Amino acid sequence: MASVLVVEDDSDIQFMISFLLKKAGHQVRTADDGHAALQKWAEERPDLVILDWMMPGLTGPEVCGRIRALPGGQDVAVLMLTAKSEKDDVTEAFAAGVDDYMTKPFSPKELPDRVAALLDRVSQAR
Repeated sequence: MASVLVVEDDSDIQFMISFLLKKAGHQVRTADDGHAALQKWAEERPDLVILDWMMPGLTGPEVCGRIRALPGGQDVAVLMLTAKSEKDDVTEAFAAGVDDYMTKPFSPKELPDRVAALLDRVSQAR
């Protein structure tokens, strides 16, 4: 399956996302903040990054923008998973380069399906 980097500062949510994706067969690594996410992305180059918006250090859109600017950064799928749900928030996230957007609270049944669909879509575009 795919390698996934989950970037989430809330340990309970990070655990839930990781559990659901591991159960779906994915290899999962985690980061607690934006700076750690960039370091782990550079080390591993996962197939998918799941980003929270509001984190210590860098925000999710900032992390996404920095990943997109790096060599190979256009090839990774990025899912923003956040409590921010205003229209302007969604617009800002897509402007930063995310491929998909989900709001919290999220459905534990929907997340693995959205991840699979996003990975399929990105692999077909390559």
